Amino acid sequence: MLNWSKIDTVLLDMDGTLLDLHYDSHFWLNVIPEQHALARGISLDAAKADILKRYQAVSGQIQWYCLDYWEQQLSLPIMELKRESQHLIKMREDVPHFLTELKKAGKELILLTNAHPESVMLKFEHTAIDNYLDGVVSTHEYGVSKEQQSLWHQVQKDLGFNKQRTLFVDDSVPVLNAAREYGIEHLLAVANPDSQQPHNEIADYLSVTDYRKII
Repeated sequence: MLNWSKIDTVLLDMDGTLLDLHYDSHFWLNVIPEQHALARGISLDAAKADILKRYQAVSGQIQWYCLDYWEQQLSLPIMELKRESQHLIKMREDVPHFLTELKKAGKELILLTNAHPESVMLKFEHTAIDNYLDGVVSTHEYGVSKEQQSLWHQVQKDLGFNKQRTLFVDDSVPVLNAAREYGIEHLLAVANPDSQQPHNEIADYLSVTDYRKII
């Protein structure tokens, strides 16, 4: 498993990594298509097909994660709709122990998320997960997502972490690939980001379904 003696900094994704991805899955795959269908006067199937095409067009780009972009594209009150489903926002049950133990061990804990700042704040309101963290970075500050090498260069310059002594944890394989390409030495994949979905099979990375097993 992980050699914690060789890790000083832990960079943590948020959705699916610290928080249950079910909230986001439900919002983007159910709520948005339903609202799109109502707003356009089209069938739910047609709305889902249109939305999926729009998602695929910007997958991995900062626009995919940008609430302002989707509000403009769909003419929907995105944050208002997100608040209507906010009861689904919850921390993974293995996270409090994980983060507490890492803090006790003197690790620097930095949230590095593609989530829009407004979405980050909404989730902090409901989980208080920011109380565990030493720093918070939304890639929207840089205008580029974690999938892009330019993001890693900029974040490393600003945070000053040692790539060889940093662990990055994420549920997205494309994002982990980008971190590996940049040279982050320690990588961990989350195989069960959504509590309502089956576990993912991850071949290329050390993976975890319960953080308590790696502390």
